Amino acid sequence: MGNSINHKVAVLGGGSFGTVIANIIAANGHAVSLWVRNDVLSGQNAAYLPGYKLDSNVTVSADLEGSVQDCGCVIFAVPSSAFRQIARQISGYLKKGTTVISTAKGIENATFLLPSQVLQEELSQCEIGVISGPNIAKEIADGQITATVVASDNDAFCSEVQELLVSSNFRVYTNHDQFGVELAGALKNIYAIVSGITDAIGAGQNTKSVVLTRSLAEMNRFASELGANPMTFLGLSGIGDLYVTCTSPLSRNFRVGVAIGQGRTLEQAIDDVGQVAEGINTTKLVKEKADELGVYMPLASALYATLFEERPIKESLSAMMLSEQNMDVDFMVKSND
Repeated sequence: MGNSINHKVAVLGGGSFGTVIANIIAANGHAVSLWVRNDVLSGQNAAYLPGYKLDSNVTVSADLEGSVQDCGCVIFAVPSSAFRQIARQISGYLKKGTTVISTAKGIENATFLLPSQVLQEELSQCEIGVISGPNIAKEIADGQITATVVASDNDAFCSEVQELLVSSNFRVYTNHDQFGVELAGALKNIYAIVSGITDAIGAGQNTKSVVLTRSLAEMNRFASELGANPMTFLGLSGIGDLYVTCTSPLSRNFRVGVAIGQGRTLEQAIDDVGQVAEGINTTKLVKEKADELGVYMPLASALYATLFEERPIKESLSAMMLSEQNMDVDFMVKSND
């Protein structure tokens, strides 16, 4: 997929990230069909990105099947909970070898599958990969320099996606650890909620640094148990995405944490944010899986107790901060000596 050739691309999901991804691809000269579930947008996405104009190469449609027909690439930018249903709806319209990209950062409830694994089950005729990283849509829309990771063990797939998305302000790096990249994107949402809570209660920079680094250690410990490469978590999809999501007021999961830290109930916090915060569901699923596998995750466990067992925040924070002391770094490069 070179920029010298025009391609037809479908972006499924009219949220903020789907909109900016559609615009980047369209600005690179490709025809983009942006599928939205309800209202057809008129020139801009006023609900999520007011004032951000859609490129003339973007066509907005509420016709799902029509949007993906004859597309060489389909990008899923809907919540992970919708992946399986939508994939089943469009399966018969996608040709063998169609490039399919997941951008979601969640885990399926019943199966503990990541979004791309769901797509692999439902769209087995397609080439599946993911993009993930510190990608706050509002900043991308504002022209801020941003980088992301395309993950697949297929080098040709990675090159195709790079050519579709690379622009002067949007850089695309590659990684063969698709599982690790995607799992990092899901896990960091848990710790963004924790970080929002600590911010709301007025924690100092020392405390915030403890939360950030122990969050990374916890993510790495859990992901390595499941087979991910621990080195992946030192890159954009790991520490990069974790930092952004744990510090930015534009992060939905961080804002949920802030609301909870201010004394709001979980339901009130969700209403305050007004958008899907994947970290809530991910906290429940990961805590249960960690218990099953015997993986030590004190931050996730304490957050679970606050969200789902009505433990007071002060008790949870105490449990987080006073948990068993362990090694600072779980994975060390071995000396040649």
